[in-house]
Amino acid sequence: MIKFNYFKKELIFNFPAKTSRGAITKKNCFIVQAFDQNDQEIIGYGECNTLKGLSIDHFDDYEFRLQILIKTLNEENVTLEELPDFIDKDIYPSFYFAFETALLDLKNGGKKMIFDNSFFKGQPIPINGLVWMGDKSFMKEQIDQKLEKGFDCIKMKIGALDFEQELELLKYIRSQYSSKEISLRVDANGAFAVDEALEKLNRLSVFEIHSIEQPIWPKQLEAMADLCVKTPIPIALDEELIGIEDHLQEELLDIIHPQYIILKPALVGGLEACKQWINHAESRNIPWWMTSALESNIGLNAIAQFTANYEIDKPHGLGTGQLYHNNFASPLTVKNGEIFYNDKNKWELSH
Repeated sequence: MIKFNYFKKELIFNFPAKTSRGAITKKNCFIVQAFDQNDQEIIGYGECNTLKGLSIDHFDDYEFRLQILIKTLNEENVTLEELPDFIDKDIYPSFYFAFETALLDLKNGGKKMIFDNSFFKGQPIPINGLVWMGDKSFMKEQIDQKLEKGFDCIKMKIGALDFEQELELLKYIRSQYSSKEISLRVDANGAFAVDEALEKLNRLSVFEIHSIEQPIWPKQLEAMADLCVKTPIPIALDEELIGIEDHLQEELLDIIHPQYIILKPALVGGLEACKQWINHAESRNIPWWMTSALESNIGLNAIAQFTANYEIDKPHGLGTGQLYHNNFASPLTVKNGEIFYNDKNKWELSH
């Protein structure tokens, strides 16, 4: 009989992580443990992860709902195949991601091997260096640090500062590095008003931006579709994909025709949901990449291993494990703009 348990950990940021939705200094994560009642030495781990103001399942009574779910699952011998019968990923995407991952880990021997692929064996994945919002000097400092650490793809959060200051920062980067040396991604988190978005995209385009994530707030399908036609910068859908049920995914892509999509498993319904989005996107020749959503190293490990099931042809957003000063120690290592699994480093899952 498969049983489940969980524990709670408060992750503390190294600095206030600012987005256009406000600053974050700490966040709770809930770590799910899956084990066979007859062999409790082997444990699979998964992470429940939500973001306030973004996740559709960031409920005030989140932990209570998790406890009820575990009680229900512990009364059944739930397999991975049966999981959709017990967790509706359209309502509880973070729960689904956690239990799905825990069961995959348990199935593979409880070694944190979610998939037996190249990443688990040490093959690196290129990632973007994330630059958080702040005052001009703080953002410039982050940019310089990322460049010194060997990142050739920088992702910059925009939308919270004065737009002219953000343009100055991008101008600074381009004065130091050409688009052949450094690829620039920007993430607006829906901060642009519809009537000003195209003008801002035109002004940003002089800096040879690789892509912009979610320039306007989601659920404005006609406006986003129009923007994707007229934009001088490729647009990547992010928040737009959250809360979209299976039967509406293809319709959304057909209406908007985005240049890219970005997938966050804890927000869209787990790894299988990401696989479905990828299938829909690739059938329409829409490129994609994976991004973590401030998970601890447990969730980040699962996302990185899932990513490695596909051809790696661009940097992915898998660098957020470095944000916390009390993250779980793990084999996940970032060096020279890449993340890899260094099995010389061991997991420490104390809480």
